[in-house]
Amino acid sequence: MFKILTYNNISRAGLDKFPDEQYQVGAQVDSPDAVMLRSFNLHEQTIPATLKAVGRAGAGVNNIPVAEYTQRGIPVFNAPGANSNAVAELVIVGMLLAARNIVPALNFVRDLKGSDDSLNEQIENEKKHFAGFELSGKTLGVLGLGAIGVKVANSSAALGMNIIGFDPFMSLENAWKLTSSAEQA
Repeated sequence: MFKILTYNNISRAGLDKFPDEQYQVGAQVDSPDAVMLRSFNLHEQTIPATLKAVGRAGAGVNNIPVAEYTQRGIPVFNAPGANSNAVAELVIVGMLLAARNIVPALNFVRDLKGSDDSLNEQIENEKKHFAGFELSGKTLGVLGLGAIGVKVANSSAALGMNIIGFDPFMSLENAWKLTSSAEQA
């Protein structure tokens, strides 16, 4: 049986790939064969003598002393792009929230009190403060056209934005995925 120590909350969909008959997976595993983590910092951790591999559920490996693991012959794996859709969605939501004054408008509506007539009057008097602006026609600069940057650029272009992108190390795969309307910085 292989033992996998998890340091962070790992998606159930990922953990289900390890059948119970062959793997013991969890936060309380002794003498692990492998470690799975997201953001946990391994720099101060003692490397177990039994360790054969480290898996990072995410792109960066700055929380893992890769050189030290490499010297010991322990491979470090990561999953670039695994959360790119979620991050790109948060970027788009952030732009929409800022452009359309959504949070102040929600707070205003939440705090409304009064009768139908007074509510209508309050709304008519205040709604101009929450108009915001449309993203269509605005220009967005995207620095880094990896998995996240390409998704942000494409989604923003679909909203009618002009895209200027910069990435000196852009992969051919991402270049094919990037909207043709994007301009190079």
